[in-house]
Amino acid sequence: QVQLVESGGGLVQPGGSLRLSCAASGSMFSIYAMGWYRQAPGKQREWVAVITSGSSTVYADSVKGRFTISRDNAKNTVYLQMNSLKPEDTAVYYCNGVRVVTKTALWSWGMGTQVTVSS
Repeated sequence: QVQLVESGGGLVQPGGSLRLSCAASGSMFSIYAMGWYRQAPGKQREWVAVITSGSSTVYADSVKGRFTISRDNAKNTVYLQMNSLKPEDTAVYYCNGVRVVTKTALWSWGMGTQVTVSS
């Protein structure tokens, strides 16, 4: 089972930026597509961004042009650079392996990292 540890969240003002990191255990990280998801209070978890094993990317419409997903296979780490943050981006952010077509997660969830966008 892959263990996932997210970090980098915090409180930021609207228009600000944050960079999230997700470290994954295991030796097969590079062969998996990885994704970022988020869950706002009272809402279902939703996918935000996906990066394939070949580093192709796809984004949810709500974050397109503002968020950038990247990966460092040597470090077993996936990143989410978030710019121009909005209050509606407030959520707990999670990473996971992902099935690219369905955007469903592969493994058990980590603890996530809280992102709060507020003035």
